[in-house]
Amino acid sequence: MAPSWDLEQFFEGTDEFLENSVKYLVRNPLVALAILIIIHLGIYFLLRTQPPSLHKFNDLKISEIYVYPIKSLRGAQVSEAVATKDGFDYDRRFMLLKVNDDGIYQNMQVSRIPEMCRFLTSITLPSEDSKDSGSINVEFTAPGSSKTNSITIPLEPDTTTLPTLEVDLYTSKTQAYKMPSHINAWFTTCFTYPVVLAYLGPHRRSVLFTDLQPTKSFLPPFSPFTKTPQIGFADCAPFLLISSTSVADVSSRLPGALQMDPTKFRPNIILSGAESAWEEDYWSRIDISGTILHTSHNCGRCASLNVDYNTGKYGTGPEGTVLKLLQKDRRIDIGTKYSPVFGRYSFWDEGNGGERRLRVGDTARVTRFNVKPTVFSWKALQKM
Repeated sequence: MAPSWDLEQFFEGTDEFLENSVKYLVRNPLVALAILIIIHLGIYFLLRTQPPSLHKFNDLKISEIYVYPIKSLRGAQVSEAVATKDGFDYDRRFMLLKVNDDGIYQNMQVSRIPEMCRFLTSITLPSEDSKDSGSINVEFTAPGSSKTNSITIPLEPDTTTLPTLEVDLYTSKTQAYKMPSHINAWFTTCFTYPVVLAYLGPHRRSVLFTDLQPTKSFLPPFSPFTKTPQIGFADCAPFLLISSTSVADVSSRLPGALQMDPTKFRPNIILSGAESAWEEDYWSRIDISGTILHTSHNCGRCASLNVDYNTGKYGTGPEGTVLKLLQKDRRIDIGTKYSPVFGRYSFWDEGNGGERRLRVGDTARVTRFNVKPTVFSWKALQKM
């Protein structure tokens, strides 16, 4: 005989159970609180490990890798690079400083000095026998000129006799070395005002995002770090990731056949394969062939997007409108509310160990998504 259900009896039993449960929780508020916390954490972690419904869970690939040996000069495209907690080897280990009339050093960045884009760089990696054999080749063509000047700089200079100076980037300070006079003289001639080249050496800057500082809290949000992350002369993070799908969206906003140059976003890694533009806004953790990066913050954009690489000046045509085009709908981060967002600042997972080699063609998969958009929390940059 098939089993049967007495629905009236079932619902009476359910009502009695719920009534008794409510009475018990009223008498034991700590138990009620514990249950609410468990439910909250369960929902939080479920959402963190599942993609939002508006995104497709696609496999991605590294399509391009860039290393910028000298901050704000053009980068070197490479097929592979050694990644560490500080970023790619040789990325932004040098930086140019303007020497003001009072002798104070002023940071030089392409957003304020657009002619910096006229400097091209390439890297010769050191041989296995000698680290001294590595070098950076810098070529400069002045705006309106066809003549190219070049200089070769040691990739890892001997700092024994070099004087030190202090570099302050967004209130995160570090010591650095002032490169020899003949190198500074070459850059001074190119810029037509006094300039020095600073070398980072073994020094590092502290990352000052407030939510990425080590924490002992057992409630979210959690910091993935047991120590404050360190970086070189990169603005905020050891890695900057962008999506080629989002680059294509920017290109679609430009007239005619004009295409957005992705290098103007100054990425370290370009990922292809995202189903739709701006999926990366919700990325939280990404696995690139076994190497874990925490995509922790948005990158707020500045006037460097409007620089015309052909002239070394701010663009006067459509190329000079990119920042404005993005401001229409990409001011999505209340922590940097005046700047449109493009790309994700990313950090090394401590479980990766000392170093990993990333290559063009490596597969990548987003393994954690944010429940809601992240909020930029580097206080000195929030005011800009």
